[in-house]
Amino acid sequence: MRRGSAVRIALVGVAVGIVTSLFAVLIPWLPTSASEEMDRITFTFWFATVICIAIFALVSAVILYSVVAFRVRPDDDTDGPPIHGHTGLEIVWTAIPAVLVTAISIVSAVVLARNDDAGANPLKVAVSAQQFAWSFKYPGADGPLSGKLVLPIHQPTELSLTALDVIHAFWVPEFGQKQDAVPGITTRLVITPKRLGTFPVVCTELCGLGHSTMRSEAIVLSRADYDKWLAKQKAGATPQANGGASVFEAQGCGSCHTFAAAGSNGQVGPSLDTLAAAAKRAGTSLEAYVRESIVQPDAYLAAGFQGGVMPKNYADLPKAQLDQLVAYLATSGKAAE
Repeated sequence: MRRGSAVRIALVGVAVGIVTSLFAVLIPWLPTSASEEMDRITFTFWFATVICIAIFALVSAVILYSVVAFRVRPDDDTDGPPIHGHTGLEIVWTAIPAVLVTAISIVSAVVLARNDDAGANPLKVAVSAQQFAWSFKYPGADGPLSGKLVLPIHQPTELSLTALDVIHAFWVPEFGQKQDAVPGITTRLVITPKRLGTFPVVCTELCGLGHSTMRSEAIVLSRADYDKWLAKQKAGATPQANGGASVFEAQGCGSCHTFAAAGSNGQVGPSLDTLAAAAKRAGTSLEAYVRESIVQPDAYLAAGFQGGVMPKNYADLPKAQLDQLVAYLATSGKAAE
């Protein structure tokens, strides 16, 4: 290849690389990182992206130059000259991609291993997924149960995930990683928050009619604020102090039901603000109607709603929690009557 041709190819490659790099840099492909794990994932993303841009620019430059420099003239009906492969060139364009792919594999393996390492003393949180809510159980016999994931900043946290009904998938975009929650087995996910704030918890596995409502929040606090939150939750863990409102939140009832007392506006199931009227139509007492609707959700269906949507595993709630939830809903129902 003549020197002039090499220069032209190089110039075209630089131009293609600049344009492609602008697309890569100016478009926010990834959310702003809020965890150490996301930082490593972001590094891997850009490591692979830079390699891909370089290869794309080189290949595009050769193709564009060849299309212009070696195009067939309109009056040329001859076959091109016979060409034999260039052994040295073939070795080069096989070896270089092999080295680059190996480099990406090594970096990815290191990142996966580090992101899976929770260290010697992680905070352990048990995550339960069910249609259509998340619940988070903190360690210890008196560890609180929360409908929101609250974490201390810079504390490695190991999430143990399981599902009570169908497959779900836990994802906080700013934390980078996602993990399936599967019935019958326990999966794990390590998170080390590095930024204070509130971030969305999303289910990314189609899990039923209310899948789009299966949302919660991950709240990252300073260590002092987290300790205060945890102490407050433990102090309110007794039935007398905690009440049905906490059970309602922890079990994610608001993701499917509208209930003014709890500030929820779910639309998957019937409104809980009209429980007293619904109990009258069903011909039973309010408390009995509420309890039956929780433990046997298909026994009486509100007009306009189909059966088989609300999970039946709420019947497995501890009796104290079930009683609190019934009392909370029934009391609010009477107040709204």
